[in-house]
Order: sequence, then C-alpha cells, then structure tokens
Amino acid sequence: MDLDYIIHSLKNFEGVTRKRPIRNIVSILNDAYNVSGNTYLGFDDDASAIRIGDGKLLLLAADGIWGRLLESDPYWAGYCSVLVNVNDIAAMGGKPIGMVNVLSINSRETCYSVMEGIRDGAEKFGVPMVGGHVHPDTPYDALDVSIAGIAPEDAIITSCDARPGDRVIIGIDLDGRPHPSFPLNWDTTTHKTPEDVQAQIEIMALIAERGLVTAGKDISNPGTLGTLGMLLEASEVGARVEMESIPRNSSVDWVDWLRMYPGSGFVLTAQEERVAECMELLESVGIEASDAGEIIGERKLYLRSGDEEGVLFDLERERIMGVTEEKSWGRPDVS
Repeated sequence: MDLDYIIHSLKNFEGVTRKRPIRNIVSILNDAYNVSGNTYLGFDDDASAIRIGDGKLLLLAADGIWGRLLESDPYWAGYCSVLVNVNDIAAMGGKPIGMVNVLSINSRETCYSVMEGIRDGAEKFGVPMVGGHVHPDTPYDALDVSIAGIAPEDAIITSCDARPGDRVIIGIDLDGRPHPSFPLNWDTTTHKTPEDVQAQIEIMALIAERGLVTAGKDISNPGTLGTLGMLLEASEVGARVEMESIPRNSSVDWVDWLRMYPGSGFVLTAQEERVAECMELLESVGIEASDAGEIIGERKLYLRSGDEEGVLFDLERERIMGVTEEKSWGRPDVS
C-alpha cells in the first residue's frame, strides 16, 4: 500500500476541493450572521442552531445535490437529498422535524423521478417533506433541500469542541454496496427497513444526551478523512489516525473507501473514558465503530499505515473550508 499515493488522492479529491470557496462566501455574510442575537452555531457545522427558548435550539440545514448525481440518476438524487439532510441533523444529536425543497427542472420525466426519490426517502427516514417551490421551465436541472430539526441546548454535538487528548471515533455502517449509478455512494439504507434506518439516526441523539462526545460530523462528500479534516479545522486542532483502524468493507480498496459517502457514517471525538460506551451504542444499531486515533494540539492531520506516516492536511498552511467558530458567541471567524 502506497501511503503517499493515498494522501495525494485524498488531498486532491473533488469532494474536498469543492469546499474551498465556502470561506469567501461566508465572509460576505458576517454582518447578517447574528442580526437577531439568537444565533448559537453557524457556518462551520452540519446545521446552524438558533435559540428558540426553553433551552431548545432550532437546527437548520440545506444541501444542494451535486449536478453530476442528478444527471446520472434523478431518482437516487431525490432519495439522497433526504438522506444527506437527515444525517446533518442527526450528526448534531438533533431530531429531524421536516423538509422543504426547491426543484428547477426542464424535463417532466426527471421531475417525476426526483419526486419519487424524495417520497421514498421521506418514508424511509420518517421525516416529512412538507412543501417547496418548483421552476418548471429552466434550461437546467437542480435540486436543493432544506431541513429543520430541534435539539436541547445542553445536549448538542458541534464540530468545534474537539480538544487535544480526545480520541477519534469513526463509525460506519459496513452493510452496504457502492450504488450502481454513483459508485462513491456507499448505499446502506435502501435494503434496510425504516425502523433500522431510523434507529441509526436516533442513536446520535442518545449519544448527545449522555454527553459521550466532544465533537462530531456525519461523513459526507469529502469522505471519511476529509470530513474529519473539516472537524479539526473547526476545532483548531489536529489528529493522528491509524488507517487500518478505520472500519472498512474489504470489498472496496482504501482510496475509494476513504472517498466514499456512506449512507450512515460519523466521525466523533470523545474523552477516553467515554469511548467504549459511545462505540457500544453505535454498534447496537449496526454501525461498526473503532477508536482510530487521537486529537493533538498541532494543527495537522497525520495518517499512519504500518511504519509509514504522512501529513494529509496541514491546517496551519492550507484550508478545507476556512471557517472556525466558537460555540455560542455569534460571529464566525473567517480571518
């Protein structure tokens, strides 16, 4: 196994490099970020959080579906638009409440396929799609979905609270397959019952309620280590990770696996004494979990394989998103 090749492939992976424009876009919104005074978390998390009273937070997230996926398989794009949004709320320990969508379309067949995927996704994950907007005559196809959730202010998982000495927990449902229409989607949900899929979402709320983790994100387009890199960037820390400790389905090679977007997967950090309980809860719902490394003060993500070690991300010199934030004070730092 060539560690240098793996690092090069992951660093230049489109799922990672497409995150870079976020910093410049976010900087334009500095003055609008907390005009209400109730913003609790913002741009660098899986969902934004707004205080609504009684110790509750309203969670808001939105995802635009990659045009390449929509073109390849409109039904799967619709289904995934539900999956990715629900996972954003789950990653923060929240309960998904409902979704809306904006569909821009130039083909009736594509429109119906997308809507059928959304319908089946909503039924699978148990989260209603309650409305939206359609542009029926655009010269292009595009799908965007937004979701609302709720979480207790004293039991929320953020991306920005990992601390040196924490352990890195990686949990992935290995019971899946590369989706035939989009091989870097690891499909873990279509063959499972709604009850099993929803149990994997709900377990994150229990982990948050018990205070078992210090930070977390759902594994998304940047893949397992790209997602971890975003968490490290938000927390202004680094990590050392043992590649062979990352849960993997052996039918997929390492480069593809580390770039894969799993239907259910999370990167979490926890104090050492809480790791075992956290992993036990994940595994109780079919998510294979492992203690894969340690958070360090140096802002680099080191990847180890056997006797080899290399730097995947040097977050002192480079950026993934370029946004950091301290919990509960309002304005993001994009300096």
